[in-house]
Amino acid sequence: MMYSGIDLHSNNSVIAIIDDADRVEAQKRLPNDVTKIIGFLVRWQEQLAGIVVESTYNWYWLVDGLQDAGFHVHLANTAAIKQYEGLKHSGDETDAQHLAHLLRLSILPTGTILPREQRATRDLARKRMQLVQSCTAHVLAVENIMAQQLGGRMTSNQIKRLTDDAVDNLSLAADVGLAIKANVAVIATLQSQIELLEKRLQERVKPRPQYGLLTSVPGIGQTLATVILLETGPIDRFAAAEQNRPPCVLGPWSETPSGS
Repeated sequence: MMYSGIDLHSNNSVIAIIDDADRVEAQKRLPNDVTKIIGFLVRWQEQLAGIVVESTYNWYWLVDGLQDAGFHVHLANTAAIKQYEGLKHSGDETDAQHLAHLLRLSILPTGTILPREQRATRDLARKRMQLVQSCTAHVLAVENIMAQQLGGRMTSNQIKRLTDDAVDNLSLAADVGLAIKANVAVIATLQSQIELLEKRLQERVKPRPQYGLLTSVPGIGQTLATVILLETGPIDRFAAAEQNRPPCVLGPWSETPSGS
């Protein structure tokens, strides 16, 4: 039986194939071209128990391509592999071998390979979160300016309702007012895009029984419940409550677009 590990980078991948005794059968660095990678692996396809791909930011194309070609693919949970740092060596070649080694020993921490048709919706929820965080940063920037210049505080809702005329009426220095207007313009743009994404998410994720349970928790509305469902995936993949945590979202969850 053979085992393969792929150390995936931004523009190339190092592939290692080992046998039952951890002997390296083959190893090669290839450009990130799925045809070339499959062409290299196909010689051992019938003997391969599995292929391990790192859960990096760019794994979609490789995992999908390998699965389409009939390979059994595992997605390595790289954060959990830190517990095996004592076994690792430096270098891309040894990293690829190490992934295959963990698979051979059946101690490979894995992540869930969400079906590709579900990933786009989950990533849309993550994009919304990214915009929410950005919007919050601009709201806080205006709050800070107000505190610096006027010694007072404006709420996030008040900031989101600001207009250029309202800023002019604050009797601030021209450059200060311009800075606030820049933040306000970005906030308005982000708000409109967040609302657009939330509408699409509501269309894509139909109501389901889990919504009732999630929305019964104070502070969780339909949008946040949708994010939780998309990030968690099929709940039966967790054998117990303490088994694994769902993948981390970009920052703290927030039900309101402003992050407040």
